[in-house]
Amino acid sequence: MEFMRWLVDVFNWYIPVAGGGLLMREVVGNIFGLASALGGMRRKIWAWPVGIIGNLILLTVFLSSLFGGADSVNLLGQAGRQIMFITVSVYGWLQWRRSKAERAGTDAEATAISPQWAGLKARIGIVVAMVAGTVALTPLFRAMGSYEPVWADAWTFVGSLIATYGMARGWVEFWLVWVAVDVVGVPLLFSAGYYASAFMYVFYGAFTLTGFFVWVRAKANEKPEVETVMLDPTVRTGGTDDR
Repeated sequence: MEFMRWLVDVFNWYIPVAGGGLLMREVVGNIFGLASALGGMRRKIWAWPVGIIGNLILLTVFLSSLFGGADSVNLLGQAGRQIMFITVSVYGWLQWRRSKAERAGTDAEATAISPQWAGLKARIGIVVAMVAGTVALTPLFRAMGSYEPVWADAWTFVGSLIATYGMARGWVEFWLVWVAVDVVGVPLLFSAGYYASAFMYVFYGAFTLTGFFVWVRAKANEKPEVETVMLDPTVRTGGTDDR
């Protein structure tokens, strides 16, 4: 029993800050998230497993009342998106591994994926999906007892799903989706008392804009793939073999 009590205390360890405190595992989870974002900007495969570790930690943060944090509110959208992150991250991990294997032996083999523009049709789909998904999930999250404003929680969930999928596909636009998530997510996290995540999201906002321009530059500088055509050995310059 003493060991279990000690384990719970460690699990819910707070860092004293200005009369309040920051939950240590919230800080650690966001550090893993930042490392994953850095790896994503550099198009490194390790970004996915590192991100999954952070998602597992943050899942326990946003369901704090289930893990001994009786004074903390539950953000079901934030908690649910950690589960979504893990699921989509497995898909992205496999996609980037496959892409890197296909790029082996090329000048771009140091990175896992080639940035691509999503295109007009996909961009329209992204906007429609974010709005429609938010409208559809808001009443569900409200019925489940999520923190108000519930629409903001739903927005961050849907946007995070789309952004993670876009990253897996190598779409440059996924960085801008993250900006849209951060604009809504930062005030929500501050109001709910998740200060470590809120401050980290402020930093993410600037980071995602940087990532967008890094990927735009990478797309512009990428060498086009040249297909090698094998000529028929009977073909000669100016005619055919006349033997």
